[in-house]
Amino acid sequence: MQFDLRSYWTTLIAEINTKLEEAIPVKYPQQIYEAMRYSVLAKGGKRAPPVMCVAVCELFGGDRLAAFPTACALEMVHAASLIHDDLPCMDDDPSRRGQPSNHTVYGVDMAILAGDALFPLGFRHIVSHTPSQLVPEGRLIRVIAEIARSVGSTGMAAGQFLDLEGAPNSVDFVQRKKFGEMAECSAVCGGFLGGAADDDILRLRRYGRAVGMLYQVVDDVLKAKTKSEEDEEKKKKGKSYVDVYGMEKAIEVAEELQAKAKRELSGFDKYGDSVFPLYSFVDFAAERGFTIDTSV
Repeated sequence: MQFDLRSYWTTLIAEINTKLEEAIPVKYPQQIYEAMRYSVLAKGGKRAPPVMCVAVCELFGGDRLAAFPTACALEMVHAASLIHDDLPCMDDDPSRRGQPSNHTVYGVDMAILAGDALFPLGFRHIVSHTPSQLVPEGRLIRVIAEIARSVGSTGMAAGQFLDLEGAPNSVDFVQRKKFGEMAECSAVCGGFLGGAADDDILRLRRYGRAVGMLYQVVDDVLKAKTKSEEDEEKKKKGKSYVDVYGMEKAIEVAEELQAKAKRELSGFDKYGDSVFPLYSFVDFAAERGFTIDTSV
């Protein structure tokens, strides 16, 4: 199976970046919009949630033009969650993707407002920009409900809560909710937009969750191999698979997640070449075989 994921991903990033630029023009109050744009349009963003959404939509025969508004909304929601995660009262990270965090540049008050504003902007963007001739209203309602579920009190917020609490034996739940949830949501939204059947949606849930968790577990392993004093300080604020289970077990978990994601995809092999991007996402999450050009 030969598929050039790097070219596919880079091309989509360019299209998505153009759509995001148009989606968040600077208006009054200017400082809030500038703070919103700072995080959403930041260099270094891989645009993984929107790219997965588009790829899944196309798997089921959907037009990527139908997926772009939801793809942009997913990136807005993702950026908002990162803004809030970085706050001093949460993970207290002064930098993100090699750049100062939103609150470091704009202040905690403006960062909170920027994150708060991005969530509803994403929902509004889906409703106002999705072509009605391509996506029936019922599908859009399911998309909006899915995003709301994934960021809410039983989704990413629950993961952040337990991460702050530092509850014993909570690492699996935290990883699933903080990292698996966004990928699951992205895959499922693409399925809704493309008209996937209910049993396929369930398969997409399991696939997306496995890929999201896989990416983070591999991140934990790679960071543990190049641990610094700064990493040791961060270790006190949160636990990774390596911290809890050790390197050997973390690698085993990653292998299991990679296999699980591919098992779920086997049910989509009937769609032929259209499933190749989804297989490639799994291998990229596990192996990081190339660097994505995020400057396009």
